[in-house]
Amino acid sequence: MLAYVKRLTELYEANRNEENAGPMSKYMKNHFPFLGIKKPTRAELERQFFKETGVLKEPFNHEFIWELWNRDEREYQYTALTYIEKSLHKLTKNDMELMERQIRTKSWWDTVDVISPKPVGTIAQKFPEVINETINGWATHDYLWLRRAAILFQLKFKEKTNEDLLYEYVRENAASREFFIQKAIGWALREFSKTNPASVKEFISETKLSPLSVREGSKYLG
Repeated sequence: MLAYVKRLTELYEANRNEENAGPMSKYMKNHFPFLGIKKPTRAELERQFFKETGVLKEPFNHEFIWELWNRDEREYQYTALTYIEKSLHKLTKNDMELMERQIRTKSWWDTVDVISPKPVGTIAQKFPEVINETINGWATHDYLWLRRAAILFQLKFKEKTNEDLLYEYVRENAASREFFIQKAIGWALREFSKTNPASVKEFISETKLSPLSVREGSKYLG
């Protein structure tokens, strides 16, 4: 794994762009330093890296992810997420601990909003027991990013959404003053409204939500 990380580092360092790095970091409220590699270039470098190394043909590897997660520059975390997205078919319920650690570490919306609906959502569909075992606890956790993850994990479920569970999580977090919680509630309701607009409209009308959540959740309801 270290050889793979070394190769990725070589590719990224050769494409470091200090002119881009400052604005990219500023966009993320200066929480993380950046190499300055914008997404189209990063995607090309990732394709080259995955082709050269063949790492995607190997078993899903937590060590590789954590080597990237522990790097300072944010692009390495993005590549870890790309690796996970390309490995969704390999995930098992045993990977939930990894997902929680990632949500808790270097937390911000740009990583949490990928982890929640994609790997966590995939695992929950394949192994529904993780909802009771893990995700229910996230919904009322002190750590806001775990709460956001719980609200968003069904984001792409469409007609498979457990609406009772979604509404339960929303009610549990409806009084939160956290912007990222209010926004997540609105986003989750908006997405589900594409599948069941009548249900979402009724829920919003009967539930005390923040103005932000109502505005976001009602966007497709007319």
